[in-house]
Amino acid sequence: MTTKQTAGHDALGEFAPEFAHLNDDILFGEVWSREDKLPLKLRSIVTISALIGKGITDSSLAYHLASARKNGVTRQEMAEILTHIAFYAGWPNAWAAFNMAKNVYAEDEDNTVVNGAESHGGFFGLGKPNDDFAQYFSGRSWLNPVDGEGSYLPIFNVTFEPGCRNNWHVHHASSGGGQVLICVDGEGWYQEEGKPARCLHPGDVVEIPANVKHWHGATADSWFSHLAFEYPGEDTSNEWLEPVDDEQYNTLTA
Repeated sequence: MTTKQTAGHDALGEFAPEFAHLNDDILFGEVWSREDKLPLKLRSIVTISALIGKGITDSSLAYHLASARKNGVTRQEMAEILTHIAFYAGWPNAWAAFNMAKNVYAEDEDNTVVNGAESHGGFFGLGKPNDDFAQYFSGRSWLNPVDGEGSYLPIFNVTFEPGCRNNWHVHHASSGGGQVLICVDGEGWYQEEGKPARCLHPGDVVEIPANVKHWHGATADSWFSHLAFEYPGEDTSNEWLEPVDDEQYNTLTA
């Protein structure tokens, strides 16, 4: 979901209204919104590559570096992208871009963890530590919103380190409701109360009915990421319950 762009109208609306229209309504309003043709993450990578290749390292590049970060390009990926670009766009251009990128990704430095966590998260990126829900997880997890704030159907990319899983929990609803998981990276588990655990791989989809007690997370030796969203319903709420027993978890085999 692309944020409404107003930069052209704000800066040039009176002086050049047609240019402002083309910039805000066509380029950012129509071209960038064609996510079914090319995802926002790839559009960001193409855009910053083109700008750096032309030697444009002004505020427009800073804007698109920030957009790239928002669209799921991780700090590690950005460093590799700029290193690659340097061989084609020139070392001075890359240096200028690196200095901007360091500022854009500065707040991520405190969130970088050992063992290469930033390389995980799949196509949608690692995101930030899932601190608000850490008390309901055994191990470390990260959360990355996929769509814009205020979306009708919020979608999040959740990443679990090896051995991490959330507590047993229930998505309550008097009608409708429930949750969907779409696995995008690594190997994980999903289990409903009273049923055997199901091993999950990229491409697997799990539909979780409302009012069903369950848990999900990574296998003991693999990182795991899934998209998660909840169906709209009436009287919806989430109830967090007890952690998954270590002994039970350790008996699971893929």
